[in-house]
Amino acid sequence: MDRLDQPHRRCSALGLDAPWGGTQGAPVRVTALWEGTGFLTSTCPLSHLGVGPHLLLHLLQSHCAAAQITEGLKSRAEQVLGSRFQPGACGMASPGCCLSRLPSALLTSLLPVMSGLTLLLAMLLLAGAIPSSRAAAVNSCGSVAEHRCDFVCHCGDCSDENQCGYLGISAVLGSPFTCDFEDDDCGWRDVSTSTYRWVRGRASLDSWGTGPHSDHTMGTDQGWFMVTVSPPAKATATAWLQSPVMQEATATCEIWASYHLSGSGLNQTACPTLRLAVAFGDTVVELWRSPEHRAEGWHQLVAYPGRIKGQFQLTFALTQPPACGAVLALDDIVFRNCGLLAAGQQSCGAEESSCSRGSCLALGRFCDGTDDCGDGSDEDAEQCQFFTFCSFEEDLCSWEVEAGQPTWERNTSVGLGTTSGVPTRDHSTNSATGYFLHTVAGGAVSVARLSSPTFQATNSCSLVLYCHLHGSATSSLRISYVINSTEHLVRERTGDTGSCWVRERVDFNLKESFKVLITGEAGSGGSVAVDDLILSPGCVLQQDSAPVALPGRARASNCVAEEFSCDDGGCVSAELVCDFAKACADGSDENHCGTTTFEEGAGGWHDTSVGQLRWAVQRATEPTATALVGAGAFLALQRGEGQMVAPAKARTPLLGPSGLACAMEMSYRLHSGAQGFLAVAVTEHSTDMTHLAWHTRGHGSTAWEHVHIPLGERARPFQVELLGMAELQDPEAIAIANVTFVQCNPGVEPPEAAELSCNFEADLCGWYPDRGSDFQWVRSTGQGQGSDHTTGSGYFLAVDPSAPWSRGQHAQLITYRQEPAAAPQCLAFWYRLAGPQIGTLSLKLQLQGAEETVLWTQRGSQGSVWHRGLATLPATGQQRYRLAFEALRDGFVGDMALDDVALTPGACGAELSCSFEAGACGLAGSGQWHWQSGGTGTGPMADHTTGTTTGHYMVVNTSKHSLPMGHVATLSSALYQRSAPAQCLAFWYQLSAAAPGTLSILVEENGEQRKLFSISAMEGDTWHRGHVTVRADTDWKVVFEAVGAGSERSYMALDDLRVSDGACPEPASCDFEWDTCGWSSPSDERLHGFTWGWKSGVPLAKYPGPEQDHTLGTEDGHYVHFDTRVLGAGGTAARLESQHLPATTAGCLRFWYHMDIPEHLTGGELQVKLQSAAGQHTAWSVAGQRSQGWQSSTVPLESPSEFQIVFEITSRMWPMDGTVALDDIEYSATGGCDSNLEAPGKVKSSSSFVAEVVVGLLLAVIVLALVAAGGRYWLKRRAQESGMAMESNTPQGFDNITFQDDKVIIAQVPKERDED
Repeated sequence: MDRLDQPHRRCSALGLDAPWGGTQGAPVRVTALWEGTGFLTSTCPLSHLGVGPHLLLHLLQSHCAAAQITEGLKSRAEQVLGSRFQPGACGMASPGCCLSRLPSALLTSLLPVMSGLTLLLAMLLLAGAIPSSRAAAVNSCGSVAEHRCDFVCHCGDCSDENQCGYLGISAVLGSPFTCDFEDDDCGWRDVSTSTYRWVRGRASLDSWGTGPHSDHTMGTDQGWFMVTVSPPAKATATAWLQSPVMQEATATCEIWASYHLSGSGLNQTACPTLRLAVAFGDTVVELWRSPEHRAEGWHQLVAYPGRIKGQFQLTFALTQPPACGAVLALDDIVFRNCGLLAAGQQSCGAEESSCSRGSCLALGRFCDGTDDCGDGSDEDAEQCQFFTFCSFEEDLCSWEVEAGQPTWERNTSVGLGTTSGVPTRDHSTNSATGYFLHTVAGGAVSVARLSSPTFQATNSCSLVLYCHLHGSATSSLRISYVINSTEHLVRERTGDTGSCWVRERVDFNLKESFKVLITGEAGSGGSVAVDDLILSPGCVLQQDSAPVALPGRARASNCVAEEFSCDDGGCVSAELVCDFAKACADGSDENHCGTTTFEEGAGGWHDTSVGQLRWAVQRATEPTATALVGAGAFLALQRGEGQMVAPAKARTPLLGPSGLACAMEMSYRLHSGAQGFLAVAVTEHSTDMTHLAWHTRGHGSTAWEHVHIPLGERARPFQVELLGMAELQDPEAIAIANVTFVQCNPGVEPPEAAELSCNFEADLCGWYPDRGSDFQWVRSTGQGQGSDHTTGSGYFLAVDPSAPWSRGQHAQLITYRQEPAAAPQCLAFWYRLAGPQIGTLSLKLQLQGAEETVLWTQRGSQGSVWHRGLATLPATGQQRYRLAFEALRDGFVGDMALDDVALTPGACGAELSCSFEAGACGLAGSGQWHWQSGGTGTGPMADHTTGTTTGHYMVVNTSKHSLPMGHVATLSSALYQRSAPAQCLAFWYQLSAAAPGTLSILVEENGEQRKLFSISAMEGDTWHRGHVTVRADTDWKVVFEAVGAGSERSYMALDDLRVSDGACPEPASCDFEWDTCGWSSPSDERLHGFTWGWKSGVPLAKYPGPEQDHTLGTEDGHYVHFDTRVLGAGGTAARLESQHLPATTAGCLRFWYHMDIPEHLTGGELQVKLQSAAGQHTAWSVAGQRSQGWQSSTVPLESPSEFQIVFEITSRMWPMDGTVALDDIEYSATGGCDSNLEAPGKVKSSSSFVAEVVVGLLLAVIVLALVAAGGRYWLKRRAQESGMAMESNTPQGFDNITFQDDKVIIAQVPKERDED
């Protein structure tokens, strides 16, 4: 199966297929993963107040994304040196690259049935001899220009919609009308007028802090996006990115995009601003503008262009002041519901009517000020002549504005300028010069009031209007009718619905004359606007009787503007409302904060829907609620009046802050089809980030269910958002009830908060995942990663940076603040860092009111085995503290795990493994030894652990002014426990070239010291590995002793100490049972390279390999391995390097290898290379092959200078499925390979030798007998063939192919005679 098909077929199996629905003309042969997600979107340009489209897309596509992301990680194209953002390459989902992604096993299986030309063509394509186009085909069916880029697929492959600012179909996301930038720029082009510009690029981990760490599509450093480069240094500049010409956008059109802002200038007031504008005719309209408050990371925007007839173009503009230094990336631009409905007569329902194009439209959508049909027939002037329209283009019509402040004011977007929250265009003309009414916060009067004339009693009056609430979560709009000076509320909107016009409709069925009253109240920083008030013919003016008087305004509260009025008359700060702690004496500040049974109303939840569904309180006694038995009152989905196809949304008031254990509990009922869903999201306004907290898909159950949704620690203000989607035919089948917020008060800690010792078998004890990231710690039982540490079959905590929709930079596991520690404590834990490109795991301590400090850290793959970590927690005096395990997402292929955390009194003993990244690991120096990073003083420029200037090590300056000749500086460890008769102490050291002095290793036992190692010079300026075998009778410590030699600018440095059980092996020799013996993958600052893994034979789905090692021949034995699937085209390699070895003239390398990779067309190869200062050369190689078990090899080695042995896997063509493993490496520096031809393995006993001799003699006899029989048979056949040769010259069977020296030789085939 083609890999391009695999993710989609997986989704089919999961039931994620759906009809293309509103996406007209989409090819039916393509699996339509996208549909069903079309309902999952905020419909307004709202990045900071609603769930972004890609969070909601996750509801239906997470399984598919997993497959797509995995595929993407299999290609690692070469990068251009010195470039921050790497130039384009063949994307993993590119149709032009499809053939190159076929599994090698599939190609192998097809070889026997391929014709000669077919096989040759396939080989040429795969080898790159016939280049395939990266760009998708454009208009393959020759569609006319009027059909190009109109969001409708006229070609069978939708190629008429390629290079339109989107592709007809995104193979990566599985969605139509999408640009993910994985293959090309989709027709977007930079039109900047300065060096500040847009380019297509991808993340370069060499330059973290400037730009995204990963793209948004794939979530890795291999995905592509558009990004700004060369920010202005002296003057404000704008980078412009323009789309191709598009045409005919419908009124329901939505534009989704993801953008990433980073840089030091994000918190500056004027820095920077991203805008999206549309140009059509001679009109330019701003659709969306980035909010003022945002944190670094990926954010979502949704823009609503409205109905546009004819051609238009979009432009993204990023304006940046000088010296701001911000970088913006743009990814995953999606156009949703933008294409016109297909023409053709349809059969309309009882409450529908036909458009001129033949499509059907609900009767209530005619004459509503929006071109829903797409041809204007639903707004025909003759058909709508009896409706009363007021667009405010000339005046207020018959509506009356009440004087006072605030008040409704008639204005245009041009007149209001760039004030935050105000509309950027009107609804009537979709332009910045059109008029509307708006109000802003201010004045002693709380609301602005707009009233209609007096109407007669009626049963058929309806009002349609378009409202715009933006900039504040507390703004509101109320539509009421007034009878006898009494106001009766009909519809209310509260919150921010984004920078778009939202349709609202109310019906009046009244037996007395009345007025319509529209009141707007703008919250701080926001505005409320209305436009296009449309009254139906049933709204008849009252002619004779006295007009209806408006009610008087409510009496003003005694509290000031920034205070909340309690029900008992008291006043408290508005910041204390809905903070999960009662501030009013009567507790009324917490009464309408989301906790409710809905018996007495919405309980603070307010509907912010903009589509054809909305949330509303219902009772089981209502006729429409008969299906929802089991609850007295509930919040249920109902039909809405909005114009968009979108989920219903309801939000809480502003909440917070909350504690780590905060959760929302609720009952819900979800009786719907596969497209239905229910979700809960959390938006933090201080960071402009929205995270999906919980979701569930539609099913056929009619029972009420209960759910506990962790919300975690959140800063104030945040809002919880409820999203629901159901079929329009039966929306009432989805409802929620009995909502409560539990353990949210940050000042009240749960009982388990102090339980830091935990094996995670029952729960997480006192550890809580940080919910403010899409990258999360989860409680797991393995899932192909391996078993837990506690029992081998229980639970542990895991985090996977390559999991679908992981987008955050780090995942934290946090504790509540702990009581002050009077004495040091030891935190022991077991951890696992596995995978070919995994990032960093750290333990951090944060004292109250202080910066966090790193207590322990480990970086890069440590193999698929559990390791023990130790960290001493210092005494904290009178200060409380909190701890956090942090998984940093600076690697994308692998996983991290934690288990068996234990906190005990007293400092930890000596750490068995120390990289010095978090400190000196308890080693104490005599003064001259100190802890430093590379390049900060006398010492190596880079450490050994990370290979970077930011890595740390221990160093002693042995220059004569610091350590005079003969003077001694010592560095002593804490006590190591004697856990075996022999233990191996390994370490890495570097000595300066200029007479550094003498470095000695002493072991101290019961106060007595003995020297085990000494060195005073080394070759080169690289890190070297040293080791000593310690045979102690009791616990012991190590002492590193430096003796000065009186030279200038000299030093000695130490890094990466490790103590393991068993005697130390010879240099570069290893059976991998206890560790990797100094064999490692090259240090790489940002993990561009891939690391070999270390594991046992226990099968792991995520990390395949042999099921037995070679040393023990069991699944308990260990070996090093590499999964070749992560290698990409272009010769990407994975290296395993030995420590530096001295020059040799008769060295010998013996090892066992296990290969299981395709043999054909892959270019896969395992090589042994020698690397020295003079360069490198290949000493041995073997091509990829299917598994033949463990095989041995012997390689003679010579090198005139110090060298390293390197095992290297290469793939010269494309990703290949398979594994390579190594075991029992033996290296000898003298004697050569001829002195011992025995294959590596155990020493054989004398009885085994005798048995082998006997067996050998028997085999020799058998072979001689077979040779004799074969000779007689050959002579016989020779005689027969001499007679047959005269009968026919035609070759028989496959006699034209002979096998010689393992090479296939095709003999010349005689030509066939021409037929007469």
